[in-house]
Amino acid sequence: MKVMRLADTQSARLVEATLPQPKPGPGQVLVRVSAAGVIRTELEWYPTTHTKTGEPRSGAVPSHEFSGVVAAVGDGVTNVAPGQAIFGMNDWFEEGALAEYLLAPASSLAPAPTTLTPIEAATVPISALTAWQGLFEHGHLHPGDRVLVHGGAGGVGLFAVQIAHMHGALVTATGAPRNFDFMRQLGAREVLDSRGRPFEEVLTDKFDIVFDTIGGDTIARSFALVKPERFAITITSDHEDAVEPRVRNAFFIVAPNSRQLMEIAGMIDMAKLRTYVDAVVPLAEANEAYTGSPAGRRNHGKLVVAVDPNVR
Repeated sequence: MKVMRLADTQSARLVEATLPQPKPGPGQVLVRVSAAGVIRTELEWYPTTHTKTGEPRSGAVPSHEFSGVVAAVGDGVTNVAPGQAIFGMNDWFEEGALAEYLLAPASSLAPAPTTLTPIEAATVPISALTAWQGLFEHGHLHPGDRVLVHGGAGGVGLFAVQIAHMHGALVTATGAPRNFDFMRQLGAREVLDSRGRPFEEVLTDKFDIVFDTIGGDTIARSFALVKPERFAITITSDHEDAVEPRVRNAFFIVAPNSRQLMEIAGMIDMAKLRTYVDAVVPLAEANEAYTGSPAGRRNHGKLVVAVDPNVR
């Protein structure tokens, strides 16, 4: 099978290669990949450059959220069947979706939303699960909560704004002025310029949940805005090994969850939740999605690699 994998160099560059097509073991699904969602910082992450046991890893195939069709299933798989359109994610240390086929646990997949194209479906699994788990499992969202989403037009942020608004929260979002109207359409009641006057100087009210998708010093600057006994959350990889306890406690990594994916798919098919594609590149040009600026970007939503050239 054809793949795009990390070159065996110090540069974050992908090269085309051919690997054997994998076979599913017990509890696994072989997916014929349609499209892959892109997280631009992934090429620098620890699982991309190291194995689970800590040895250096070379030639990793990135992108761990995808849409596709079930090609085969291993023993014990009952939630999906060959020929079924699915979406999902797989383990960060496994080979990802910039490949014609991949393996994933059945527990991390779900039937794809019927109202989305394969390209659109590839933008959902990691982004929507991260927003869902951040708000409910880590933020304990309740109706009437005040929620601040840093990066409300990004791949995760746009879901966080929608889900919080949908569940009765009062949402403030930060982003570029060009995305102000977009974030309001998602449900943000108040929008702020992320590069303008510091948000901690502009905002006077306290928040029940602050959800940081930007990184840097954003979460540290946000602590003063969080109500006592409520929650600050960050998902950016630069905080994974934070020394400061509050930052370390705010960080989490999304976990696969088939049941939550099914709930998200249902909300999408009922038009309660929307996803957005920033731009699409073919598999051979995957480098452009990670390190360049693909043509036709909308500057909100998620970049996608069309692995199957026939999908739209």
